[in-house]
Amino acid sequence: MGITDIWMVIVNPKAGSGRGLQDWPIISNQMYQSGLHFTCLFTEHKYHAVELTVKAINDGYRNIVAIGGDGTIHEVVNGIFIQKRVPTTEISLAVIPAGTGNDWGRMYGISKTYSEAVRSLVEKRTVLQDVAKVSYYETKVLHTRYMANVAGLGYDAVVNLKYNNLKDEGKYGKGLYLRSAFRTFAKYSPVKFRIVADGEEFYNGMVFSGAVGIGKYNGGGMLQTPDAAVDDELMDLTIIRKMSKLRIVRNIKLLYTGNLYSNPKVMHTQCRRIEIESFQESRIEIDGEAVGTSPFTFELVPHAIKVVVGVNYTIRQGEL
Repeated sequence: MGITDIWMVIVNPKAGSGRGLQDWPIISNQMYQSGLHFTCLFTEHKYHAVELTVKAINDGYRNIVAIGGDGTIHEVVNGIFIQKRVPTTEISLAVIPAGTGNDWGRMYGISKTYSEAVRSLVEKRTVLQDVAKVSYYETKVLHTRYMANVAGLGYDAVVNLKYNNLKDEGKYGKGLYLRSAFRTFAKYSPVKFRIVADGEEFYNGMVFSGAVGIGKYNGGGMLQTPDAAVDDELMDLTIIRKMSKLRIVRNIKLLYTGNLYSNPKVMHTQCRRIEIESFQESRIEIDGEAVGTSPFTFELVPHAIKVVVGVNYTIRQGEL
């Protein structure tokens, strides 16, 4: 057996209020009992998973499993793109959910039961997923990173920034995201955006919140881009226009039922390139990570990463 057959396991010990570290003995035992060969590394700081992924691939590993939440997966995906040793599609990426939201794992039907999640590694059924290359600014310097799931702007991005700041202060818990959302809601004011999709102006006006999706879930199960498909070579863009806060409260349920587009204040399109300008500095979050400010550009990278899916995930014809 060569190194290309061994799983490199990257564990975020802080994921899920420490569940990544606490449950690693259980997960590793499940992997060992299932006959999997693996090596394990723990992240020690923010963006460490990016570094570990690049080094693992340069050392010869071709199978990587992230144990953590959506932020951990985001870092691993970016590590896969930063390395230049092999094409990104030669790396098999799997996840064992141990975070708070676990939206990426939800999309692929990855079970939160560790034995079932490990079984997906054994079966190793894969799909080629699209990603988006996202450009944004930090302290007036242009940055680029890759998005594997959903990005948010407007209200969504401000909530995410508050949520991440609370986590950086050492605060954890399932109610932390909702607390951030409620605190932000009272003071938040819509922002004026100009949005161009595939070269044509899509919207120019006040926006409460927006999302760009390769996947369909974010925020712990919300469906802001409910029609998104991971391999259709399109990004889904959702814009929630300015509306009264009372109307927003009355329509929150639509975020969880998949019926968001039934609201006339919600706009939707599918495209391969998106350019977004704001008339005041506005933030963005990518895969749950608060990263920078406007203007933003999204470019589709089709069928760019090979993802291990859940044991009950239905692979569509041609989705290999």
